[in-house]
Amino acid sequence: MKVFRLVVVAMAIAAFAILAHTQTRPAPGAAQPAPQTRPAAGPASIAVIDSAAFTDEKQGIARAMAVMRQLEAKFQPVRNELRGMREKLNTMRADLQKKQAIQDAKITQQQAEEAERLDLQIKRKAEDAQASYQKESLAVLEPLQKDIGDALNTYAQQKGISLLIDVNRVPVIYAASNLDVTRDFIAEYNRSHPAAGAAAPARP
Repeated sequence: MKVFRLVVVAMAIAAFAILAHTQTRPAPGAAQPAPQTRPAAGPASIAVIDSAAFTDEKQGIARAMAVMRQLEAKFQPVRNELRGMREKLNTMRADLQKKQAIQDAKITQQQAEEAERLDLQIKRKAEDAQASYQKESLAVLEPLQKDIGDALNTYAQQKGISLLIDVNRVPVIYAASNLDVTRDFIAEYNRSHPAAGAAAPARP
């Protein structure tokens, strides 16, 4: 199950000439400089990429998927613990529902209070686990996101791409298939950034 989708911001490479204007007026009768003309812009090389494919379990970026699997494995015990607590709470409430009509009201009240305490424990534990998961996810995914962004920059420059658009971030009505460099970039990144140091943990 995919919990997080790695987001990589599209790299748009563009150059603009900035003309500086002086504040002083030229003296009367002074020769005016000939207007400067900009050279004609060369043809731009445009490509598209789909960053959503980076986390494809089979064909995505191996390092990203390894990191995500490690996160999932690390937090699986607390998920199992929460699941067990919820099952216990459901059982307590089901028993309470069955017995409240035939047992002493004080016992029913005690059982109801016990169930409420357990419910509160579950909520607090789930909130703590969520906060811890988000904090650790940012700690490990942000450096990876930056690394992928740098690799995208280098890839675009090496391929002579002037404008690289992430279709996962920018709506694109149509793009010819030969403009899509997603698979080529992923293959290149996996070759140059192997996930050997981030092996997937064993399944519980």
